Amino acid sequence: RSHFFFEMEGLLSTSTFLSHTMAQTDAGRMEEFRSKINRVGAQKGIPPALIAAIISRESRAGNAIKNTGGWGDHGNGWGLMQVDVNPNGGNHTPEGAWDSEEHLRQATGILVHFIGRISTKFPNWSSEQKLKGGIAAYNMGDRNVHSYENVDDHTTGRDYSNDVVARAQWYRNHGGF
Repeated sequence: RSHFFFEMEGLLSTSTFLSHTMAQTDAGRMEEFRSKINRVGAQKGIPPALIAAIISRESRAGNAIKNTGGWGDHGNGWGLMQVDVNPNGGNHTPEGAWDSEEHLRQATGILVHFIGRISTKFPNWSSEQKLKGGIAAYNMGDRNVHSYENVDDHTTGRDYSNDVVARAQWYRNHGGF
């Protein structure tokens, strides 16, 4: 198991029950993607539970986008992990089908990129803080991360990293990731 598993333990907010419930609700649909998630996690050095958590948050394990050909966020997000295709946002070009391993590899690579950016931007943060900052930056870009205390201030719902970390904990402890 990756050191990320232990880092996630200290990052939970008071809304973990709701996050765990959402992860549990998505667990059956997540099974379809388990092997892809595990392979990408191993390739990118990211815990599969964290990838599953982002999939749960972004697309409800595909349920929110299955009838749109993988598109969400008013056409600005694409795929299970909702890669930002907006020219004024992430400006990414989708890779693979919306539910493919190629898509998961691209999106997880974007997450790894943001964890690295946050690590460089805040070298004195702990590894746990850098991980949480990278998760927040995956949602809103690293330019919007200004402090650890307010890491989710500009994220969707103002709770993105807390929610994703809590869902990842559930997938690790109960989802077999």
